Amino acid sequence: MIIKIKTSADIPSSEITPENAYHSRRDFMRVATAGVVGAMAGSAFPGDDAPADVEAQAVFANVTKSPLSVGDKPHTFEQITNYNNFYEFGTAKDDPARYAGKLKVRPWTIKVDGLVGKPADYAIDDLINMNQLEERVYRHRCVEAWSMVIPWVGFPLSAVLKKVEPTSKATFVEFTSLQRPSEMPGQGGFAPNLPYPYVEGLRLDEALHPLTLMVVGLYGKVLPNQNGAPLRIHMPWKYGFKSAKSIVRIRLTDKEPKNTWQVETPGEYGFYANVNPTVDHPRWSQKSERVIGQLFQKPTQMFNGYGDQVASLYAGMDLKKNY
Repeated sequence: MIIKIKTSADIPSSEITPENAYHSRRDFMRVATAGVVGAMAGSAFPGDDAPADVEAQAVFANVTKSPLSVGDKPHTFEQITNYNNFYEFGTAKDDPARYAGKLKVRPWTIKVDGLVGKPADYAIDDLINMNQLEERVYRHRCVEAWSMVIPWVGFPLSAVLKKVEPTSKATFVEFTSLQRPSEMPGQGGFAPNLPYPYVEGLRLDEALHPLTLMVVGLYGKVLPNQNGAPLRIHMPWKYGFKSAKSIVRIRLTDKEPKNTWQVETPGEYGFYANVNPTVDHPRWSQKSERVIGQLFQKPTQMFNGYGDQVASLYAGMDLKKNY
């Protein structure tokens, strides 16, 4: 099923990726059948050391290139998979790559419930196979003032939400991540005492926005464990902590969800987490960012450069107060 939600005419031409502007190292490997090729049971990586090279990953078939991509050059697979925030595996940037290999991502079920007409439980592979996969090159901005450009593979979150038919009372979407301390050492005291499981949330209109992506892959391959396997969310105009990883439940509600960092440190993290360089984190500035692999910082763009697409969602709001 292909859900057409936006065309290239709807976004600035400067934001559209030329066909040959990325994947300079290699093109997609194509296969004749739909679905996923390769062994899918257990971890995406064989051990708990540094990740395997991208060529060792299982390959997705029939991935289309999305006009919603930006034209920025993507970071390498090695950079993207070795510099991560995923506190369930530790607080150092290389902890997820080191410890996430033990996470078992098959079988995996995502419950979608709450204020919906048709609640459902989806096996991850069924969810992947029922949606047209797209590659979208998105900017990723961390609240710690570093950034990357990542070629995600996924499908719009709206495709799932429309299937379950939100009721008229549904105004927010809550995401819950896996809690499995036996395979996620950060949940057993290896990381700060966060209130697990990790919870995040969006307004329903944010969740239905065409840019909001359910991510299942990276560089055309199955999503590595340290990047949120088997399913994560990404909203490119928001700080990275809004992007819940290893999602097991999506619940529609009429109340604003309390996200994990908002509960843990309410003076530092709010609900919206929109990239806004005029609002500093209490302990550092957000006016500039360090692009991983580059020597000098660059100015931070409002909404991470996606203002043309998303600013209308926040018309009339005080974006310094609603941080």
